[in-house]
Amino acid sequence: MMNKAAISLTTGLEDAERVTVALLVAVGAAEQGRETLVFLTKEAVRLVLPGHAIGVSCDGCPPLQDLMSRFQAAGGRFLVCPLCFNAKQLDADRIADNAALGGTVQLWEWIGEDNAVTFSY
Repeated sequence: MMNKAAISLTTGLEDAERVTVALLVAVGAAEQGRETLVFLTKEAVRLVLPGHAIGVSCDGCPPLQDLMSRFQAAGGRFLVCPLCFNAKQLDADRIADNAALGGTVQLWEWIGEDNAVTFSY
């Protein structure tokens, strides 16, 4: 059985290269068949809203919208910090289909007794 992959991302489009790297790691894990969850906090919570994860962060980098589509197609999920999301007065009805509001308790519940490889960006 493959280990789960948990990626923590605190940065939004103010550091699009960091977002790209985190999504590349997440896509790679999900496309290998690992259960993959990206925990979004701070400005990263905006990435699951329509029209936000758009653009190319660097010359030769894949477009963010392509990475988001590949992640969803591979079964990847986002867990969105509700404190961060609500503090920004964002609309929870608009989040992506593969995203849900949830905090650290839900993150640990998802990991459970399984082994998890973790990354933080």
